[in-house]
Order: sequence, then structure tokens, then C-alpha cells
Amino acid sequence: MKHLSDELLIESYYKAKELNLNPEFIALIEKEIQRRSLSHKIKLSS
Repeated sequence: MKHLSDELLIESYYKAKELNLNPEFIALIEKEIQRRSLSHKIKLSS
């Protein structure tokens, strides 16, 4: 995921949520979003 642009990472997060993908996969995306300090751009599901 480190190779994804910030924009693509955010888009991937929303698409994964929309498609109800595996919660563990979504959590990985959320972790990367937090690592990049992009949490302000999305509403994380906890």
C-alpha cells in the first residue's frame, strides 16, 4: 500500500467499504491512512 498515492488510498477505502470487503482488509487500509496522517479526510469506522 505504500506505493498508492494518498488520493488512491482514500478512494480504495471508500470502495472497499461500499463493496463490503473483508473487515481485516479495510482495517489494513485504515491503518495506512492513519500512518499517513490522513484520518481527517475520512470518517474511520471503529
